[in-house]
Amino acid sequence: MGFIEAADLRYSTADGRLLFHDVSFKVGEGDRVALIGANGTGKTTLLRLIAGELTGHSGAVRITGELGVMPQFIGSVRDSTSVLKFLVSLSPQEIQTAFSFVEKSEAELLESDSEPVQMAYAEALSRWAEVGGYDAEVEWDRVTSAALRLSFDEAKNRTLSTLSGGEQKRLALEALFRGPAKVLLLDEPDNYLDVPGKRELEQMMAASRKTVLYVSHDRELLAATATRVLTLEAGTVWTHGGGFTTYDDARKARLERLAELHRRWNEEHQHLKELVRTLQQQAKASASMSGKYHALQTRLKRFEELGPPPERPVEQNVRMRLRGSRTGMRAVRCESLELEGLTYPFDLEIYFGERVAVLGANGTGKSHLLRLLAAGGTERNFLDLARYGDPVEHTGTARLGARVRPGWFAQTQSRPDLLDRTLVEVLGRGDGDREGRERGAALSALRRYELQHHADQTFGSLSGGQQARFQILLLELQGSTLLLLDEPTDNLDLHSAEALETALQRFEGTVLAVTHDRWFARTFDRYVILEDDGRVREANEPYWGE
Repeated sequence: MGFIEAADLRYSTADGRLLFHDVSFKVGEGDRVALIGANGTGKTTLLRLIAGELTGHSGAVRITGELGVMPQFIGSVRDSTSVLKFLVSLSPQEIQTAFSFVEKSEAELLESDSEPVQMAYAEALSRWAEVGGYDAEVEWDRVTSAALRLSFDEAKNRTLSTLSGGEQKRLALEALFRGPAKVLLLDEPDNYLDVPGKRELEQMMAASRKTVLYVSHDRELLAATATRVLTLEAGTVWTHGGGFTTYDDARKARLERLAELHRRWNEEHQHLKELVRTLQQQAKASASMSGKYHALQTRLKRFEELGPPPERPVEQNVRMRLRGSRTGMRAVRCESLELEGLTYPFDLEIYFGERVAVLGANGTGKSHLLRLLAAGGTERNFLDLARYGDPVEHTGTARLGARVRPGWFAQTQSRPDLLDRTLVEVLGRGDGDREGRERGAALSALRRYELQHHADQTFGSLSGGQQARFQILLLELQGSTLLLLDEPTDNLDLHSAEALETALQRFEGTVLAVTHDRWFARTFDRYVILEDDGRVREANEPYWGE
């Protein structure tokens, strides 16, 4: 049995900004509840409050059953953490504590084999057995076999940095869904997963009896898995009792209902104030009206203390203006292009105005292809390593057409050239085809992407969705005519993803996008498929492999 109850949670940021208040909800046993909301509204913060990593300024959380947590950063771990320590960190607290004793005793044993040290080591192993450590190792063997196709003994000493983002995610998901925890908090569990991986996640959630509260922006995953939808907006939450397929209609109805309640409250408020003014004048003329006047004053005060109905959310208004311009008829031409170790030689032609999606499993070379074109093709492959990373090893040629100016959206926002610079600093300096802007003009551009309040923050301090919106703004300002988008919707909230789709429809130019977003992929014209076996082919509809 496992469930989550939150009551009257309130949290403010370090600078005093109220993030949310009066947050109350329940996730019942076996429920799969999706937590959605605009980027920056506090979804990750709310999950961390529930997990006990943060302390709210008021309110309480009650959890029944062992808790398992998947943090948002999994998939981008680049430190020396081993697979073993990673799996321990996802285990119950008694496993983590016993492991730390074993680890400490092993270190002491390397320095001394005295009898007390040996006894301490034996005691640590005994404790490991008592809390189920050896049983956990048997389960971890199943986890690594399913996620990495390696035995636990083969995988345990590997560092997470040697695993892809998708492998890190699958490892964590296998451990949590197979583990003893009855309640799971999953922060964007689908990021870094290819479509077969997302389908596996959907199957895990459907088959599991665990109680799950998760954050996701993947509309297909939400439609397939959510039994209820919890929305964080206007500083509080509301719950839609149905799945995601009926969510839009429910939200529209709620907004209309809130608007009507606010209209009635304002009318009643105005009516009471007018009555008070009238009785005030009458009380001055007749002492007999004084009692009615004071009674109505009290009524007005209580009405105002109770306040208006819940705040009506301010609709997001992200306005992307990806303009582009005419280029030569042929935007991209690849001849006998082979991405070394990833693909066989292939030919590809993309013409002005086409919308082409690049599909395939993780590790098939999709991002390599986009990086090669972003750096100007094979003729400029070794330029600007600070932005594009290491050169893409290849044979054959990839050329851009006349007047084609590539604009690159980096996968997982990996832009070390932007990391420590503030948004106004980036916009002020300009870069390549993008002219610098004075602060006022920079703020105006940021306002269209709802980033004006983050103008003096560094790019690296933004949320994933905010970083994604800022990258799209840079593409707009530099006048790109060929958009090279590497998983652009991964971190975008639902409204921003729809705004991007609309902007791409209006864009006068060519779009080449890598995506694992099945909803987004359906908006494209052509599909280039990079197969696991290295073949590259074209298709008229999305193909996601087995």
